[in-house]
Amino acid sequence: MHKTSPHRHQRLADQIQRDLAELIPRELRDPANGLITIQAVELSPDLAHAKIYFTVLGGDAQYALGSLQDKAGYLHSLLFKRMHTHTVPTLHFVFDTSIER
Repeated sequence: MHKTSPHRHQRLADQIQRDLAELIPRELRDPANGLITIQAVELSPDLAHAKIYFTVLGGDAQYALGSLQDKAGYLHSLLFKRMHTHTVPTLHFVFDTSIER
């Protein structure tokens, strides 16, 4: 098992964030989701999991979370096709409440 550099780690997180920001509005067209914005991506040390922090404007957060969870596998497969890496982390969506504070 090789260690990933913090720089590569951050590059991968940034890439996932950028790609999801493009994919989500295209793939989750339900107006009840509102505008979903990806705030941050946190990768596990082994790159197996990604916590995707998001906010919602003009929609219901719980509904949007359900939609994202329903589409997580599909979004993962789209990411895999776009990214030139042998592994794409499993996506875990988390509603970001830090904005509300």
